[in-house]
Amino acid sequence: MSDPTIDRDADAGGPIQSRVKLRRVPLRTLLPNLVTLLALCAGLTGVRMAIEGRLELAVYLVVLAAALDGIDGRLARLLKGTSRFGAELDSLTDFVNFGVAPALILYIWGLHDLGHVGWVAGLVLAIGAALRLARFNVALDDPNKPAWAGAFFTGVPAPAGAIGALLPIYLEFLGTPRSPIGMPVVAIYVVFVAFMMVSPLPTWSGKQLGARIKRAYVAPALIAGALFVALLISYPWLVLTLVVLVYLALLPLAFAHHRRLTLRDRAAAGDASAGS
Repeated sequence: MSDPTIDRDADAGGPIQSRVKLRRVPLRTLLPNLVTLLALCAGLTGVRMAIEGRLELAVYLVVLAAALDGIDGRLARLLKGTSRFGAELDSLTDFVNFGVAPALILYIWGLHDLGHVGWVAGLVLAIGAALRLARFNVALDDPNKPAWAGAFFTGVPAPAGAIGALLPIYLEFLGTPRSPIGMPVVAIYVVFVAFMMVSPLPTWSGKQLGARIKRAYVAPALIAGALFVALLISYPWLVLTLVVLVYLALLPLAFAHHRRLTLRDRAAAGDASAGS
């Protein structure tokens, strides 16, 4: 019986080629996916560290996963190695790192004191991250978005939500005492972060940070970046707390900016229809 997957030359009587050919994948498309997998390893290892009682290291690894998540997309665009596979892998990784991992870390840290209520709060956080990522993937295919919409996310992005949800742990590491009254407040705060991720609230995406900057600002930007990393390493809990508080304070400004741009487009559309 002949192999149906192989064409045979009627004249030569030998196989010409297989119907299914394996394409060579450029190396530049693999590097961003490798960074994504490193982020996944960081997030999963953070869960292991939390189980072992090494909560500081667990939080470090979630923060590292968030940093790697910010690198892989930019690296893919820089190397022109974007792909549908990479986008799907990134979404699945983000769900684990910024939905499952912070929920389990928070539960192991203190939400377990609330029993079922604490577990439900963790579940809501993970579900919020999943819904947030699913909505983001669908929104990518929306052809009706204005050009400026790329500077905004709808809802708090999953990495920011994960970093923000861990705020109670930062505060405890800074010396804030844990109390029975405080843990229900933590559960409410975690649920609040989950709803912020799935809310229609516009937030700045931060993608403009990867754009070109003027040559005169290159040195100050490098110094500012180095200073931030040095402060994060030296005073991690204080810096992370300040980052979360500043981010929360900027949410109303992002909403006002988005509303102003929306009203400008509506006014321009109204003028165009009136002139036609």
